[in-house]
Amino acid sequence: MEAVWNRRGSKEHFWRSQHLRLNDLKEKAKAAGLRSDYLFKDNIPESPRPEFYVSHVKHDTDKEGLRGIRTDNGFKAPFKDPSSGFDLLWWSLSVGPDEITSAERRLLEKTYPDQMDLLEKFTTSPAFLKTSRLGSYRFTFPLKDLLEAYREQFCSDAPPVMRVFKTVLYKQEVNHVVLVHSPDQEHQFSDYPLLTDNPDAVCTYRDGCFIWRPEAMSGTHGYELIVGSDQMEAQLLSRSQTEHYVWDNVSIALHVPNKQVLNFDAGRLRDNLKFCHEGYPSIIPRYKFHNFQGAEQLVNNLWPNHPSPLEKDE
Repeated sequence: MEAVWNRRGSKEHFWRSQHLRLNDLKEKAKAAGLRSDYLFKDNIPESPRPEFYVSHVKHDTDKEGLRGIRTDNGFKAPFKDPSSGFDLLWWSLSVGPDEITSAERRLLEKTYPDQMDLLEKFTTSPAFLKTSRLGSYRFTFPLKDLLEAYREQFCSDAPPVMRVFKTVLYKQEVNHVVLVHSPDQEHQFSDYPLLTDNPDAVCTYRDGCFIWRPEAMSGTHGYELIVGSDQMEAQLLSRSQTEHYVWDNVSIALHVPNKQVLNFDAGRLRDNLKFCHEGYPSIIPRYKFHNFQGAEQLVNNLWPNHPSPLEKDE
């Protein structure tokens, strides 16, 4: 285990070159003498184990970040990753209702084909919510478009390389980070294992999608999975039975060195931009969030000729 203070003044405990399952993470954290109010609980209610096929990624930012993205017509890494010193541009998986429904269908179709509406009871952590903890502005891109732009601009039109970067433990969040880099930089990143299509891995990449297998989708567990002979059921727990636990997440870190910019057409940026309400707990100060009216005004000033009104991601 290693630890570092990030630029927001929070301490990150992390395990380099590994995507740790929760049981392995608990063992390693205990061996390192780490304390956690959430991770070490052993009375967590049972929950489903779906696979999410995720074809979109999102980048949340505040008003200063939005202005910078508009000025640059794209995205860059304004700060170095504190654990590695790399210039990384961060994205998260965008898991919406369609991905949840598809995951539920795969989970149930072999055993309980007539049952649906199960996963919505469990997918309640910030990884699944439309709110944002990083700012009021969200860019959402198809993964294939983001990787194609990265391939053309940073990889001399060769396929980008994906590697297992690290597992980060925050107070309540577990973040598994995938590193994406140019094949020209193999020597710089060779200590990190390649991301392989392993059925037991937390996260893999296949056919334009990240396949994510979360183990903690709720954060606050208000339901318990009951598996019977002919159905799966989400049983509502009483308030006294509700448990607070870690929740897991996947981030994609693109290596964008030396203040270079991953460029997109200004209109394309605006087409993929939506307003987000503030999520809890927010990572940035509350004053950095906008209400919708303030967001509309800023976006209209930055893209004065765009034909469509700003939409809310909800």
